[in-house]
Amino acid sequence: MSEIKNFDRLFRLDGKVALVTGGERSSFPSRRSQKVIITARKAEGPEGIGQAVEKLNKISGIKGHAMGIPAYVSNEAEIIRLAKKIEQEDGKLDILVANTGATWGSTFEDAPDQASEKILNLNVRGVFLLAQNSAAGRTVPHTGENGTIMYAVSKAAATHLGKNLAIELGPRNITTNVVSPGFFPSKLASGLIDILGGTKELEEANPRKRLGEPDDIAGVMIYLCSPSASYINGVDISVDGGMMHKAGRFARL
Repeated sequence: MSEIKNFDRLFRLDGKVALVTGGERSSFPSRRSQKVIITARKAEGPEGIGQAVEKLNKISGIKGHAMGIPAYVSNEAEIIRLAKKIEQEDGKLDILVANTGATWGSTFEDAPDQASEKILNLNVRGVFLLAQNSAAGRTVPHTGENGTIMYAVSKAAATHLGKNLAIELGPRNITTNVVSPGFFPSKLASGLIDILGGTKELEEANPRKRLGEPDDIAGVMIYLCSPSASYINGVDISVDGGMMHKAGRFARL
């Protein structure tokens, strides 16, 4: 049997600096990395990054720390400002988690153009600009699987963008992979969960008999950002309990 070198380091993120967009509800890199920078439009309030930073820094057993930088990541000038701020503070960025997303609830006929523009700017163009301006060692677009028509279009584009970034950035020792979660209770998903029958119905339909939990995503993200995934590049990982294999479940969409 081949010897595994440095086994104790496979899932460690010691010394790594991570940026998580839409990070007011995200914590997974902070459990392992030296520093996690979270960014979102709102700085204060119950959905602002200030409260998220405070919560992350209170978690026991974590050697690293969190900080927040407010920015709107569908705006090129804001993204450039964010990248320069990180460069000044840390001199590097090892991990980028493009977690921010937008959707719009409407029928096909009634979907306004400004909503499509907002969704594509944030979910696709913003991801590209973040990757272009940060060039982190691990890039993980966060795509999701189901939503309104333009949301689905934008996430399909983000997934394909991730695969192309894997080819483009691979020679620079940068891996790019996509995480496609199923239903996780959240503000963004709540409307669609209700349309599909509610939490209990979706739990019963899922092969795991439950919806996603934060630790389900955390484990995948830590793996993709760690040395153990250094040869994983350009893949799309579904984190949905096996729901994607139940054909026809989302016909109502």
